[in-house]
Amino acid sequence: MIQLLVGLGNPGPEHALDRHNAGFWLVDQIATAAGASLKPERGFFGDVARVRLQSHELWLLEPSTYMNRSGQSVGAFARFYKIAPENILVAHDELDLPPGQAKLKLGGGHAGHNGLRDLIAHLGTPNFWRLRLGIGHPGDRDAVIGFVLGKPPQSELKLIEQAMEQSRAVLPQLLKGEFEAAMMQLHRSNRSDGGKLAAAAQPGRG
Repeated sequence: MIQLLVGLGNPGPEHALDRHNAGFWLVDQIATAAGASLKPERGFFGDVARVRLQSHELWLLEPSTYMNRSGQSVGAFARFYKIAPENILVAHDELDLPPGQAKLKLGGGHAGHNGLRDLIAHLGTPNFWRLRLGIGHPGDRDAVIGFVLGKPPQSELKLIEQAMEQSRAVLPQLLKGEFEAAMMQLHRSNRSDGGKLAAAAQPGRG
């Protein structure tokens, strides 16, 4: 079952609204809903909270390192609390999914995502769960950096928030280790009307 939920992003108010901070947005929402506040923990290079959801305890972590050093924080936390990679869920922005879609996945590569790349290096394995929050693609690979470090328009943000709401809805199943059921529910929601709107909003890949 999931014991640690990590949101990936960059620290500081200048990055708070970046697409790249979608993982932070989700963790912030979960903490707020649970009445918890993330607090800095220097030993873990990040902000931490512990919440209780439906009789299950869950750690929340937002690395305060920059994205490309996220593994330093997650690795330190996982080693201290002896949490196996398979019990970690990492929420991150995903270029290859349109706004409005979210998908669960265990393992795989980093697909050029620097946060995932560093996590794999520090955990020594790619076998942790990923919650991929679609942000869309600018259509030109040379425009990716500016795109992920930019603020989405309100129309896209509404779709991303919809996907985060659908993601939060499957969290109780993930805490019980019901991964297949959670994946089916979340991926089915991607085929809802909201998912169709998101697909229509997706720019050409170029």
